[in-house]
Amino acid sequence: MIRESAVRSQICILGGGFGGLYTALRLAQFPWSSPPEITLVDHSDRFVFTPLLYELITGELEAWEIAPPFVELLRDTPVVFHQGTVTTIDLQAKTVHLSKGDPFTYEKLVLALGGETPKSTIPGVAEYALTFRTLSDAYRLEEALQRCEHSERDRIRVVVVGAGPSGVELACKLAERLGSRGRIRLVDRNTEILKSSPEFNRKAALRALEDRGVWIDLETTPVAITSDRISLQHKDRLDELPVDIVLWTVGTAVSPVIAALDLPKTATGRLQVTPTLQVVDHPAIFALGDAADAVDEQGQPIPHTAQAAFQQADYAAWNLWASCSDRPLLPCRYSHLGEMLTLGRDRAALAGLGLTLDGPLAYLARRLAYLYRMPTLEHQLKVGLNWMAKPFLDLLTTIAS
Repeated sequence: MIRESAVRSQICILGGGFGGLYTALRLAQFPWSSPPEITLVDHSDRFVFTPLLYELITGELEAWEIAPPFVELLRDTPVVFHQGTVTTIDLQAKTVHLSKGDPFTYEKLVLALGGETPKSTIPGVAEYALTFRTLSDAYRLEEALQRCEHSERDRIRVVVVGAGPSGVELACKLAERLGSRGRIRLVDRNTEILKSSPEFNRKAALRALEDRGVWIDLETTPVAITSDRISLQHKDRLDELPVDIVLWTVGTAVSPVIAALDLPKTATGRLQVTPTLQVVDHPAIFALGDAADAVDEQGQPIPHTAQAAFQQADYAAWNLWASCSDRPLLPCRYSHLGEMLTLGRDRAALAGLGLTLDGPLAYLARRLAYLYRMPTLEHQLKVGLNWMAKPFLDLLTTIAS
């Protein structure tokens, strides 16, 4: 039974990542004849621009630049932000329950809870490995790095498991931060790094890793992790190596809340949605990002990337508005804009839309592209002005010291 104190929301958006936040911001821009109650729920108080999370490792960016508070981003909109952890969703009662506080009732529901890095694949991952998806993950890594840097050990041994974009970017940033003191090892079970990336980016990344002295162990599978060791299987040989930090960047699992829902799912456990981003047989529920296996109007799978979630948000918002105002819904059209990788300070690789760049120019192009994608104009201006002023402030600091 729904308590009388339940908070009512016509549109309830669960998850404040690219999919959820950008859907909320787009909804606020539509000409509603009767504005609905829109609620955005997230366990954190801040949105995280995850493609730039790696820059925290090297101090190139500050947390406020890539992780602005939701209340700040939504200040001039009718969207109400509520910080809370979703525990269950009652589909029959159309109610969202949180770990604390009153539940929410909804008429339309948006599931954008994102994914999690699975930690149950081998012994020791949950206890000893670090993931890198959230601002909290970045803080935990920073604490681990500082402990190592302030210790008396002459070598800091880091193993990054997974040679996809996240693992490669982490390895490059860590190698630059730790310098000659670091011993960075990149481990992957495949025969090459960046298996799904354009060849140009793969070659650029290999050069960057080699330039920074990162060891690359391919066709290698971790089998166990302890507090100070990692066991690696390479063909018929098992090696046990000392390690100070293990970063685990392998795979994506759906949120437990999504997994528990009695809704149509694909073989991956993600929600099955129509090209209009509505859950199959449940037109009042929309799903996007890592929570859903979406297809475009031609039936082609849409990848689970930040740029895909960003584009899906436009269609989710339009279709929510259209479904509330008797207008036609639009099938999602996904445009692959390419791939950008950070490969250290002042170095990146970019491949897409017929363009390939490597080095400082790619680094600048990546920064500008992500500045444009930041959620609000106000935040874009604050960050952009800070980026322009920083070289001069650094110069004045150098002169003063």
